[in-house]
Amino acid sequence: MEKIKPRTLSGFMELLPARQAQMERIMQTLRDTYALYGFTPLDTPLIESSEVLLAKGGGETEKQIYRFTKGDSDLSLRFDLTVPLAKYVALNYGQLTFPFRRFQIGKVYRGERAQRGRFREFYQADIDVIGDGALDIISEAEIPSIIYKTFTALGLTRFKIRINNRKVLGGFFEILGLSEQAGDVMRTIDKLEKIGADKVREILTTDFAVPAATADELLAFLATPGGTEGILDALEGYRGRNERFDQGADELRTVAGYMTAFGVPADHFEIDLTIARGLDYYTGTVYETAMVDHPEIGSICSGGRYDNLAEYYTDKKLPGVGISIGLTRLFYVLGEQGYLNDGMNTAPADVLILPMTDDLAPAISLATALRGEGVRTQLYGENKKFKAKVGYADKLGIPYVIFLGEDEIAQNIVAVKDMATGEQTKDRFEDAVARIKAGLAERAQGAVILDTKN
Repeated sequence: MEKIKPRTLSGFMELLPARQAQMERIMQTLRDTYALYGFTPLDTPLIESSEVLLAKGGGETEKQIYRFTKGDSDLSLRFDLTVPLAKYVALNYGQLTFPFRRFQIGKVYRGERAQRGRFREFYQADIDVIGDGALDIISEAEIPSIIYKTFTALGLTRFKIRINNRKVLGGFFEILGLSEQAGDVMRTIDKLEKIGADKVREILTTDFAVPAATADELLAFLATPGGTEGILDALEGYRGRNERFDQGADELRTVAGYMTAFGVPADHFEIDLTIARGLDYYTGTVYETAMVDHPEIGSICSGGRYDNLAEYYTDKKLPGVGISIGLTRLFYVLGEQGYLNDGMNTAPADVLILPMTDDLAPAISLATALRGEGVRTQLYGENKKFKAKVGYADKLGIPYVIFLGEDEIAQNIVAVKDMATGEQTKDRFEDAVARIKAGLAERAQGAVILDTKN
């Protein structure tokens, strides 16, 4: 029989065991951090009715979606976690308590061209707060504190959260007489960091007929210097010229003030008037987070405030605010840049028991007792040479090996070898468990990400 060559499709990530353990650690850190802020976990189906997923329809989304038929059903794989959330909230509105706070970590699918750091199947990690009819601005200030807590818990320290408000931009467009081109202008300035001011000016004046003087004034406004306080003060110079602008400036000042109370250090956030977020549904505060030492990576966490999450499924107004982390891409980039902590314990077990007698019952009982103490334990039962057995533990990085022979059984003791130091001890079961747990706790202190610039 001809063998089929095993292969993984382009744009799909498969990890070796140690890397998978690191990814799982990151996801668990995210879950733990989100839970600290009162978010409930949510899981939605990978497959939805195409009619539901494509309610908004059109654009790149419809081109990239994985769509297929099964019998008479027109089905699609979810391309993000926001549309399924909108469906979920509209469907379960009567059973939910608002504000509804959820987090979700799950795979999404986009049939775009696979390239370095870009995937067709990838994990997203999202949090959203959904209000019923209204949502207080305090939620817009709390989101950055969750970003800060999340990345510091993972081990990153050199990152900056950049915030802006779409009402400031929209109001300024109205002041400049650019209301009709607002959408095109917004999407163009969102590319400012990637293509530079000269190219943005060229696109505005050539493609969208923005007068040169107007384009220059807009670019000068976006480059307002002075840091957070300086920019807020500069915005006051425009007060009274446009109601929408004034509202956005007030919201921006409120969010910045609350962020400090929420524990975000001043050196970890800044107001950046160039942050636009290309998606049209953002209506208030918007966020982007970047690594200080790797700006070329772009945003590692982004999102913002929107007015009506589920407008395509219900007449109820459901405003919200949320962020998303492209987890697979972030993990790939962190690994490529050497930020992942390869010294962390990625072994599938904490202890490997090597029975030294023909009767395996004592070893089985010991494994059961260790698991009862919460120690991840593997029993090695293969008929191999002693060196191969110890080598198995070494290759997997299992921290401790227990040798159980006739003498240990007779004396009711446990012989434990610390694989890192080579130290071997013989203790009563209770003392051996305490020693192992203490060693594991010490090994677990390191974060999954090592900020090499710290």
